[in-house]
Amino acid sequence: MHHKIIADESVDFRIVKQLRKEGFGVISILEKYRSIHDKEVLELAKKYKAILLTEDSDFGEWIFSHKEKCDGVIFLRYKPIDIEKILNSLVHVLDKYKDTLATKFAVIKVNKIRIRDI
Repeated sequence: MHHKIIADESVDFRIVKQLRKEGFGVISILEKYRSIHDKEVLELAKKYKAILLTEDSDFGEWIFSHKEKCDGVIFLRYKPIDIEKILNSLVHVLDKYKDTLATKFAVIKVNKIRIRDI
């Protein structure tokens, strides 16, 4: 079973489409909740018990400085030219760590993955 994912507006829509093809349930902020505030994005992630997928570093501050709760965050850092590589890394992380991601903040770069407890 795949996790539910809330894809923040910052996430390249090609990633959303590919995750859906891979069988992940993705709710796109861009499609359904355009221009809502970061706090509202976190509230939706909590409501749906979903992992938040973002390219916005502000969510790290929300989680670690403001102590906001959520069911896991995956923060993507890459250049547009590396979208295929980041997609492969993302699917790998979602599959390999599926049972523990709900309590983690993961940072995925093209050649590095860092996962820490929330």
